[in-house]
Amino acid sequence: MADNEFGYTVWGMDWVRLAEPMSVTKPEPLLPRARSIARNGGVRTEIENTVVKATIHRGAEASVTYLEFAPLTSAEVRTIAELVPADALSLADEVHAALRAADVTLAPTVVSADCSCRARSQRCLHIFATYYTLARLVDENPWLALDLRGYRTGGSAEDPVEVPPARWTPIDTLDPAAYFDIPTI
Repeated sequence: MADNEFGYTVWGMDWVRLAEPMSVTKPEPLLPRARSIARNGGVRTEIENTVVKATIHRGAEASVTYLEFAPLTSAEVRTIAELVPADALSLADEVHAALRAADVTLAPTVVSADCSCRARSQRCLHIFATYYTLARLVDENPWLALDLRGYRTGGSAEDPVEVPPARWTPIDTLDPAAYFDIPTI
């Protein structure tokens, strides 16, 4: 696995699985271009707690992606605090194995994904490139995997995650009479 430039640690491989899930039965044609964009530094990320905003410039086009990840539960945060020393500078693969053995879900779950491109899909080139960039960042600093899941901010309360409204509204979900406020005669 050392030859793989994305996900060469078990921490980063969890993030590569967002773009390359094991359940896919056919190859995704966008992945080579997404890896190329991430490899060449085409993704600029802004990370704030469990939210990632990224800008991708390709030629004359620019896209903005928005990703939000499900935070760890309070129980998972407590388990991690018990198993990981507070003064640990880096997280080894053994820590990952110990956390998984303690039933801590380390693989990220995407709560919300959006991109400003024309594809209007949660599996577009720009979101894939952002996943690969995050995988590389997590490979370099595994603490980021826990921070993107809300570890240092305390995780989530046991309340359900509030999902922000969708950026795009499908046209077929709108009622023209209610939308344009057409009076009845």
